Amino acid sequence: MIGCGNLLRGDDAAGPVLVRRMWDRGLPDGVRCADGGTGGMDVAFQMRGVPQVILVDACSSGNEPGTLYEVPGHEVENLPPLTGINLHAFRWDHAIAFGHWLLKDEYPESVTAYLIEGERYEIGEGLSPAVDKAVDRLVDLLLEKLGPQPAEASP
Repeated sequence: MIGCGNLLRGDDAAGPVLVRRMWDRGLPDGVRCADGGTGGMDVAFQMRGVPQVILVDACSSGNEPGTLYEVPGHEVENLPPLTGINLHAFRWDHAIAFGHWLLKDEYPESVTAYLIEGERYEIGEGLSPAVDKAVDRLVDLLLEKLGPQPAEASP
């Protein structure tokens, strides 16, 4: 699982915050989380050789803040050639398409992006209440889908 976004820009922090909440709750066996930050190319390399990847990022489509979207990776893994793109404009969908091209046989069997509709992206802001709640809902959903957390050790 890779959380994409910028911790310093309001709701853009949804992905990295989700990763931290997953760590706090305890990861199911075999699940690994990474804060992908804003390094889209790094995200592509995190996908190398793993069977399943889940990307989480904020989005801005104009819908209700906190709305969750599930996007199958195969819908964006064959984007047209990226022209005029730079490292500062490298989004989650670019990372999937780049990873598909770069990793070839080491590309995951399954890639899914979960997007959370953001409300505010100002520098220095925290998550808006709607996005904060959506992150918690998505943590619950992902933990349910991925399986039970490891049992706590007895004292």
